[in-house]
Amino acid sequence: MAIDLIESARDWIGTPYVHQASLKGAGCDCLGLIRGLFRERFGEEPEAIPPYDPAWDIGGSETLRDGLARHLTKIALTSIAPGDVLLFRMRPHASARHCGLLAERDGCLTLIHARQNKRVSEEAFTAFWRSKLAYAFRL
Repeated sequence: MAIDLIESARDWIGTPYVHQASLKGAGCDCLGLIRGLFRERFGEEPEAIPPYDPAWDIGGSETLRDGLARHLTKIALTSIAPGDVLLFRMRPHASARHCGLLAERDGCLTLIHARQNKRVSEEAFTAFWRSKLAYAFRL
């Protein structure tokens, strides 16, 4: 299942960043990538996503974590494996608000994700990303 999910995510590479979108090839943000992958795997999304600001960080509330936890299985950070959805805290003490899919290429861990002003890409899962890792989920 993880291999199929990763291959599906790689089909999104090159999709332009578009805030709140979730359409392969047309546009998505980081959550939109995960939403699109969920739809490809399961059909309809389990709940409507309310509008959100690209810079949202509501008083430390973990809105994204709580939403993912309603539909995915939370796992220990020490148990992450390719195919898991990772959630990152980009600033200390801020809400976790960036997500992506852990993958593997040529024996090295990678991250498939959408970043503001960039297209969906796959990049090395470096110490930088590990230091920002806040939560992990499994489909």
